Amino acid sequence: MMNSTLFRFRAFLQACALVCGVLLSGQALAQGALERIKVPGPSLEGNLAGESPERDVFVYLPPGYAGAAGKRYPVVYFLHGYAVGAQIYVDGVLRLPASADQAIAAGSREMIVVVPDAFTRFGGSMYSSSPTIGDWEGFIARDLVTYIDAHYRTIPSREGRGLSGHSMGGYGTLRIGMRHPEVFGALYAMSSCCLLNQAPDREAVETQIARMAQGLESSERSFANSLQAQASAWAPNPQNPPHYFDWPYQDGEARPLVQHKWTANSLLILVDQYVPAFKQYRAIMLDVGDKDRLADTNTQFDAALTRLSVAHGWEVYDGEHGNRIGQRFVDKLLPFFSKHLAEE
Repeated sequence: MMNSTLFRFRAFLQACALVCGVLLSGQALAQGALERIKVPGPSLEGNLAGESPERDVFVYLPPGYAGAAGKRYPVVYFLHGYAVGAQIYVDGVLRLPASADQAIAAGSREMIVVVPDAFTRFGGSMYSSSPTIGDWEGFIARDLVTYIDAHYRTIPSREGRGLSGHSMGGYGTLRIGMRHPEVFGALYAMSSCCLLNQAPDREAVETQIARMAQGLESSERSFANSLQAQASAWAPNPQNPPHYFDWPYQDGEARPLVQHKWTANSLLILVDQYVPAFKQYRAIMLDVGDKDRLADTNTQFDAALTRLSVAHGWEVYDGEHGNRIGQRFVDKLLPFFSKHLAEE
C-alpha cells in the first residue's frame, strides 16, 4: 500500500515537473510580431534633397499584444546608425523579433519597439533639422510618436516612451532627447558619434567636390558620403543648388562661418545649455566599447553630465563599435527601459 502511494506521489511530481517545463518552454518560445509600415512625415515635406517624407518603420509587438485587447504598452524608439537603413539593423544587428522575445523570456516587461528608417541619399539624416534634409528632429519627436500612439495601444505619455540608438542613432538620441524631454521619459545612447565635430579640411573638401562632379551614388554600408550627410544636416544653403549645402572651403579659401557650423552641432558644446532638460528624465544611460574609436568623446560626455550634476548611468564594456550591440540590446537596453518606463 505504502509503495503504491509513493509511486503515485512520484508520478504526480513528475507530471507537475512536466507541466512546469512545458509552461516555461512556452514562455521562452512566445513570439512577438514584426510589422513594416509607412509613416507620413509632415516635418520632412518640402526638403530640398528630395527625400520621401513617407518613411519605412519597423514595429515590434510583444507576444501578449494580440490577445490583450485592452492593455497598453510602453514604447522603445530605436534610432539606427549611419550608412545603413533600418532593415539592416532590424535583421542583422538587433535581430528583431527574436531578440525582444528573448529579453521578455528572461524577465523584461513586454514593450513595443519602433525602428524608423533614416537612410538618405548621402547615407543618413544625422537626426538633425535643416531645409535641405527636412526636420528629422520633428519627424521623430512629433510625427512618428503621434502616428504610433494613434495606431497602436501605447502608453501615450512621456513616462511610457524611451528613446535610444546606436552611433549616429546615439547622437540622435541625445540631440532629440535634450530638446524634447516633454516627449520621452528615458534615454539610452550607445556609442554615440558626433559629440565633438570638426569641419573637414581643404584636401578632404576638394576630394569630395571632385567626386560630386562625376556624380555620386548612394549605397548602404559605405561611409563615402559621410561629409555630404553632415553638410546637408549642419550647413544647409537653400540658395546653393543642386545639393543645397555649403562646404567649409570654397576655391581653396577657408569659410570660417561654415566651419563653425560643424562645431556648433557638437553635443559636447551644447550639453551645458540643456541641463534642465536632461534633469527631467527618469533615467539616462550611456555606454561605449573600450576598443571603440568613439570611446574618448563618449567618456567626455559622461564627464560633462557628471560635472553638471545630471544623474545618469555609464558603462565602458569590452567591445568595439558594433560587435556587441545586438547582445547588449537584449541584456542591457531592453531591461533598462523595462525598469524605467511606466506601466499601464
